[in-house]
Amino acid sequence: MNKLGVHALVWVGGWSHAECTKAIEQTAKLGFDLIEIPALDPKSIDVDFTRKTLEQNRLGVTMSLGLDAATDISSSDPEKVAAGEARLADALRVARDIGATHVCGILYSAFQKYFIPPTEKGIENSIAAIRRLCDEAAKSNITIGMEVVNRYESNVLNTAAQAVAFCKRVGAPNVKVHLDTYHMNIEEADTEAAIIQTGDYLGYFHIGESNRGYMGAGSIDFDKVFGGLAKIGYSGPITFESFSSAVVNPQLSGILAIWRNLWVDGEDLAAHAKAYIEVHLKAAREAHARTPIAAPLDRR
Repeated sequence: MNKLGVHALVWVGGWSHAECTKAIEQTAKLGFDLIEIPALDPKSIDVDFTRKTLEQNRLGVTMSLGLDAATDISSSDPEKVAAGEARLADALRVARDIGATHVCGILYSAFQKYFIPPTEKGIENSIAAIRRLCDEAAKSNITIGMEVVNRYESNVLNTAAQAVAFCKRVGAPNVKVHLDTYHMNIEEADTEAAIIQTGDYLGYFHIGESNRGYMGAGSIDFDKVFGGLAKIGYSGPITFESFSSAVVNPQLSGILAIWRNLWVDGEDLAAHAKAYIEVHLKAAREAHARTPIAAPLDRR
């Protein structure tokens, strides 16, 4: 059974004690299984307070982040690669200490628009760094997720097929593909086929609308999304992600170009998303279970 989560930016823009408490309590109140904490600056997270608040609310946790230009491990500059590895190591320590099960996101490059393609040397640097991260993460049973994003947020992994190939090159059992319906809607020719082809490499799933707002109020064909998940028997986390200028994070809001209010009531948005996901997951599983297996053709 999938654990359902919600991104913290549905509730708060930062991670002060008050914001941490609000986000975790609201997530638990609605019956989600986990909260995803953005950690562009891992050192800004009060580990002890966060873990205590999670435990008090019996809530699971995952973490996500993206690197910046100065910490780009897909660079050919050894200083940037070293700085990126240090940032990822900081994030992994925080994840371990708050009890996170997954560290996901744009871990393999900078979270930015590039103006040139990646180099093979840069890809090799990224793979080597992620392999070392996976080795360390395995000691704490943490899964590392390579988030596939659109061409305006990275030049390394824009499709599920690219992410599967990257994970194969890393070669670690705890590196997985992290798919996101918002980005798939931009880059994939067939969302359902991409999910099916990812198969067992899929380890984390972001779900959200084409306009970042209420699920069902955009252009994504969620029947195909949930159908694909049902067909591969995906049992990992499914985390709802949505952004609005009603909740501002100084770093993420600018990078993600969140310029308008797509919603103003995070609680109503999240409650709707949870119900939407549960209903569509059940329908997809029922449909898949009841689909008759075609008999082989008689070729006599």
